[in-house]
Amino acid sequence: MIVTNCSFKKVVKHHGVSFLEKKQKNLVINVSNKNEIIGLLGNPSTRSKFNNDVWIYIERKQTQSRLKNLGKMKIYKNDVLVLEIDDYGLLKKKDFYNLNDMKKINIVKKTTKGNLTKNSFIYEFMSSMRQKMNDPLGVRAKKRQEINQR
Repeated sequence: MIVTNCSFKKVVKHHGVSFLEKKQKNLVINVSNKNEIIGLLGNPSTRSKFNNDVWIYIERKQTQSRLKNLGKMKIYKNDVLVLEIDDYGLLKKKDFYNLNDMKKINIVKKTTKGNLTKNSFIYEFMSSMRQKMNDPLGVRAKKRQEINQR
């Protein structure tokens, strides 16, 4: 009975633009414009505005791993295309990253420490904002006050 409910065909979850690696080869720097890019790839997953527009396209495929891993999902394709578009709407820069490129990227593990002390104005302000968000009508404060008066 257990075997009848199992499927031997892999389940694939796809997110983003299909065939991103193949489609990005049709984009030519200083020739392709915004309309051609949207026609080929659709709207970007993410947009950013610095000196130029930065458009980011993603393709990600996951499948269930082997039975020994209890069906946990495993990423087998993770492509990212970063396009930089100038003020005239032309493609200025194109960077393509695949799963192997992502493994080479080093992520900084260090964190910065905040300068919020319990006596600072910012700490007091943020604490009061948190309290107002958690209890916008002041119901909890009234109940505490009633309990303290008893």
